[in-house]
Amino acid sequence: MIKVLVNGAYGRMGQTVLGAVLDDDDLELVAAVDLRGGLDVGELIGRGMCGISVTSSLKEAIDAHKPDVMVDFTRPDSVFKNACAALERKVSPVIGTTGLTEEDRQTIEKLTQEHDTPAFIAPNFAVGAVLMMIMAQKAAKYMPHAEIIELHHDEKLDAPSGTAIQTAEMIKKTRESFRQGHEDEKETLPHARGAEYDGMRIHSVRLPGLVAHQEVIFGGLGQTLTIRHDSYNRESFMPGVLLACKKVRSLKGLTVGLDKLLV
Repeated sequence: MIKVLVNGAYGRMGQTVLGAVLDDDDLELVAAVDLRGGLDVGELIGRGMCGISVTSSLKEAIDAHKPDVMVDFTRPDSVFKNACAALERKVSPVIGTTGLTEEDRQTIEKLTQEHDTPAFIAPNFAVGAVLMMIMAQKAAKYMPHAEIIELHHDEKLDAPSGTAIQTAEMIKKTRESFRQGHEDEKETLPHARGAEYDGMRIHSVRLPGLVAHQEVIFGGLGQTLTIRHDSYNRESFMPGVLLACKKVRSLKGLTVGLDKLLV
């Protein structure tokens, strides 16, 4: 039985993870953490009392309950220190919070080596989103002109999304770098063309009613190709989260991307 701590328990993703872990026969929920704290987990997610209270101190929860894995769906400004605290206590972080910098990732990688404890980061835990990124990478070999449009709910704090960035990184590995669009192109309104990554454009949409969506549009001579993925609810991420919880302890160092587990 793999012991799991869920960090960011009061959030919408955190609550969904709590329910998924409780329902999985291979996982044991041993602790839940959120800055607000106080409620019983069962009360929080609309079930009967389960005897596990949400506490406010991550370090104290780790020391008291000795989890194997910490699932983190908190905030971009706190996920890095949470990952460090877990690794220093030999707990494997499974991170769904986006916003980590490359320097953050390098530090996490170093800590995995120092403490002989693996870590896992996924910009997106939906299997369909991973397949979308893989297909986009393959398409870029034949249709290198591409733009990425990602759409999320209006409470998301970072833009562009981690999924969009990872998609762009994967496309970059396939195509030769070049700047898209007309060489004399000018924006009459700032940022009208979106963010630029390796010459391609990334556009972020934030609206109520959305969950997590992305399309990659490829343009070629007389044709376009659109590859799109839509998550309509947070349950769509749970198979990937549970898979990462079960496999992270068998990994080495830092692993980034759910595609590494789909073998």
